[in-house]
Amino acid sequence: RHGSRIMRPVMARMARWDRETADRADRYVAISHYVAGRIGRYYNREASAVYPPVNTEFFRPDQTAPEGFALVVSALVPYKRIEVAIDACAQAKVPLKIAGDGPERATLERHAAGRAEFLGRLSDDAIRTLYRRAAVVLLPGEEDFGIVPLEAQACGRPVVALGRGGARETVR
Repeated sequence: RHGSRIMRPVMARMARWDRETADRADRYVAISHYVAGRIGRYYNREASAVYPPVNTEFFRPDQTAPEGFALVVSALVPYKRIEVAIDACAQAKVPLKIAGDGPERATLERHAAGRAEFLGRLSDDAIRTLYRRAAVVLLPGEEDFGIVPLEAQACGRPVVALGRGGARETVR
């Protein structure tokens, strides 16, 4: 854990090393303008944004009609804020399917109390099918880039994302 007593001194040494060696790099490349800006603030260096690719040959629309559920595709870790999607869908009375796994799964399942369907880790084919069937794909956490919104949009589905981070560059 980054916040543990044991890791704090290690992280401090790493941060100091980062700052001391930052000028050795010829060029910085980031996965989004959001990250490039953070590099600029932290290292006082300019960075170019090069977006990760999305396989639009694979993630593409088909004739599948959207069904009445929302979808989250994510690692189940705290910063992804999956509980926000669970609570929002419960309040809106919209069924929620969650694809993914991680250390927060049991906690999120307790929080959901049956208000969401946890699908676990799925194949790319199964994820693509879910994107195509979903009425909307949700991205409730702040991401440096976020490939899920691009895959969902490539499948022809709308995305509702937190208006911060990399999603501001890829979701209108």
